[in-house]
Amino acid sequence: MRIKRGVNAVKKRRKIFKLAKGYFGCKSKNYRIAREAVMKSLQYAYVGRKRRKRDMRSLWIARINAGARVNGLSYSKLMYGLKVAGIELNRKTLADLAVTDEKAFAEICSKAKAAL
Repeated sequence: MRIKRGVNAVKKRRKIFKLAKGYFGCKSKNYRIAREAVMKSLQYAYVGRKRRKRDMRSLWIARINAGARVNGLSYSKLMYGLKVAGIELNRKTLADLAVTDEKAFAEICSKAKAAL
């Protein structure tokens, strides 16, 4: 008895077309072109997941710097002051405080200033 593999081929194509849904023109209709587009977009997604971490860190640093300068410090002086004072807050938390709770951030800045 011969083995027919049509079912698997259709499943494979269906998976690609599902991922390519919404792509412009042939990229969502033509299997060969859709496969290339999907492979490329999956690569972009992989790179984007790594890039997001860098982007968020730089955003946090920018927010902390803005908050620190309002309180008469630069970013680097603030971070060094926190290290000397033994205050272990990560950049995500500091940035959140700088944006949402300015009084608490000012208090942290004053402690960092005192430690310098």
